[in-house]
Amino acid sequence: MKAFLDQHYYLVSLVLVGIALGLFALNFERRRPRTRELVLTAVLVALAVASRAAFFMLPQVKPMLAVIIIAGIVLGARSGFAIGALSALVSNFIFGQGPWTPWQMLATGLIACLAGLFFGAHRLPRNRWLIAAFGGLASFVIYGLIVDSSSVLFYTQTLSWKTAWPIYAAGVPFNVIHAASTIVFLALFGPALTGALARVRTKYGLR
Repeated sequence: MKAFLDQHYYLVSLVLVGIALGLFALNFERRRPRTRELVLTAVLVALAVASRAAFFMLPQVKPMLAVIIIAGIVLGARSGFAIGALSALVSNFIFGQGPWTPWQMLATGLIACLAGLFFGAHRLPRNRWLIAAFGGLASFVIYGLIVDSSSVLFYTQTLSWKTAWPIYAAGVPFNVIHAASTIVFLALFGPALTGALARVRTKYGLR
């Protein structure tokens, strides 16, 4: 068993990621969301994908994570995870699917879920700068660590710190840019988008 894990660590980790995504999807489905909630979910996924596509010429400058975080805050952790994971999946039909896609889905879904847990139901104040700080930290630490870890597993034949650290180090500049752009987008447009989604939620009785 140990020999199998040592030789197929990427496959095993990918299966575990798939199980985690499946459990979240099952939990979302068991809640039996109403049609109007599914429509809003689809609209937010489309908005997130469009926001990523609009900045395709600027590496790592993507407002998609900001949209996903706001969705998680307003609609809750479970809906946020679904929107985050689907946004990564659908946007990769534009930017390219690959073995990294499930990892991106897990990262974006997890960040939206945490945003819902922290800021949903006003557990933490929905302060512009606090949300922006959360977005920057989550982008750098959670998204960066998960996606860079997938690169480590995919590109190294022998898993060790000696082979892993150059990949993590190479990802730092990209993660910094991603985090900074997420902070900027949340600070500039977060309050307006939060207010718009809150009004839609109230109008259609989604929560």
